[in-house]
Amino acid sequence: MALLYPHLGEVFAALLGACEGRRVVVIGHARPDGDCIGSQVALARLLRARGIDAVCCNPDAVPRRLEFLAEGTPFVPLAVATGEGRAAIFVDCADRNRASEALAAAFPAPLGNIDHHLSNPGFAEINLLDTASAATTEILAGLARDAGLAIDSVTANALLTGMATDTGQFRFAATTARTFRLAADLVEAGADPAAMGLQLYERETFGKMQLLQRFLASLETFANGRVCLGLLPDGIYAETGTSVEDTEGLVDYARSLEGVEIGVLVEVRAGAIKASLRAKDAALRVDRLAALFGGGGHACAAGLNVKGEALEHFLPRLRAALEAQVAAVAASRL
Repeated sequence: MALLYPHLGEVFAALLGACEGRRVVVIGHARPDGDCIGSQVALARLLRARGIDAVCCNPDAVPRRLEFLAEGTPFVPLAVATGEGRAAIFVDCADRNRASEALAAAFPAPLGNIDHHLSNPGFAEINLLDTASAATTEILAGLARDAGLAIDSVTANALLTGMATDTGQFRFAATTARTFRLAADLVEAGADPAAMGLQLYERETFGKMQLLQRFLASLETFANGRVCLGLLPDGIYAETGTSVEDTEGLVDYARSLEGVEIGVLVEVRAGAIKASLRAKDAALRVDRLAALFGGGGHACAAGLNVKGEALEHFLPRLRAALEAQVAAVAASRL
């Protein structure tokens, strides 16, 4: 059977060897999504199966719809993770600060870094990076397969969930034949796509529907209809009885409109502005656009956070950058 990640096999073996005899904390990013939690759970379980004391830590709680993945895998607060002398492995984090300034400061020299983001500089002692992978869970699933590691049904569910969510249910451009091969392997290992889908997509709250309603009502298009932007104002969560995790997937509605090339969600919360960018074509490189505002991510999916700036000043800057980006890409295609 051909190896799926031949260029990372020795590096993965080195990481596993470096974990032997140590206590490990698997760190994920703020506002964790399916790929983040799935990667954390899967790696922690693979390490624990080898007799390694591994726990997980995030700056934010496990989202309600992903709690089914975390059952039986210890997630600990920062104070516990930093007080036990653990070696840190960051997963699905383009840089250490993606896991919060507090966790970045607590683990300035991480042992490992497993990720698929274009902007990841390789900030750990041992780096397993593959930007051609659709998800960090795809990397982990492939490495486990190549190494002949046993994957139980719980780990398989975590890996499949991460792959399914980061590929938009296997429809984004990053989805490849390798993605489907690994998904099939995970189902054979005990992953349950129907149960996963029920947890992820059939448990919406009424408040989430109200949040969606408000977002849709705010949509506006510009750049000759090639960009669609929606806004969630400060205080909307209290008004609808929702939380930040309920924004998951909203930006995709903006991108889904015919003729729109980039969908944008702008959120105002606690004196900060957050924007999520989703493009239909990797040539639009929204990761580079986000970088203009201190953010980053993927060619088709990126985000940014801005503090200390009024919305009325930020929005014109963002609109101008978006218009320039789509115009430049359109000109390059002539």
